[in-house]
Amino acid sequence: MSMVFSARDVSCTVGGRRGDVGQADGRSDGGVSDRTIFSGISFAIDEGQIVDLTGPSGSGKTSLLTAFARLNPNAHGTFMLDGRDASEFTVQQWRRAVAYLPQKPVLIGERVADVIRLPFTLAVRRERERSWSRRLRSLLHDVAPTYPSDDDIRAALDAVGCDDIELTRSPHELSGGQAARVSLIRTLMTKPRMLLADEVDAGLDDDNAEKVARIMAHAAGNGMAVVRIRHRPPDGHASRIIELAHGELHERTLA
Repeated sequence: MSMVFSARDVSCTVGGRRGDVGQADGRSDGGVSDRTIFSGISFAIDEGQIVDLTGPSGSGKTSLLTAFARLNPNAHGTFMLDGRDASEFTVQQWRRAVAYLPQKPVLIGERVADVIRLPFTLAVRRERERSWSRRLRSLLHDVAPTYPSDDDIRAALDAVGCDDIELTRSPHELSGGQAARVSLIRTLMTKPRMLLADEVDAGLDDDNAEKVARIMAHAAGNGMAVVRIRHRPPDGHASRIIELAHGELHERTLA
């Protein structure tokens, strides 16, 4: 397997709260103390792997994933995608190839079908694909994603347990779990090189969580690298499990 993504010396520091700060912190009373969430982290993932990112609440798991996606202004590090440094990509190109899927998705569109097709209908995306078609296809080892038909969307919804959702349904009528799965389908259809999934299965029953896991496993089987933040017990789909705690990453043994 070839390495898809690597990160080196990743750190994330956020501003603290105003208040009394002792001189040992190097600041006078009433100043702002910065807090380092993690520092010096390294990570790599190969093509087709699923890596589960675990750890206690507040340990920085979401901050780490958004750092990988170049969405975190408080994080810094050296990132590589398919052997190319992040500096060789525009921010838009990077986020197209390294897709971050938040736990609380934003669904834009009047109908569910519109929500899923949004990345394919944005004018800026069409322009970017015209300008970078050859480089993107080389990077993704595949043809650019095609505009999904109604049949494509219907099959994808059924596969993640959303067979009761009509394509004409308003996204505002969806439950939290349904919205998360619609967001997952939308992201997977754009064929990112790496998917960063932030607790997509949170709030789902075991049956639907397994359906979501199988969909991501299918994507990994086609070469996508997947990192999942999870609080559930291992489901047997992960290639590796890593834990973020006390600012450090630790590899855990698969059961």
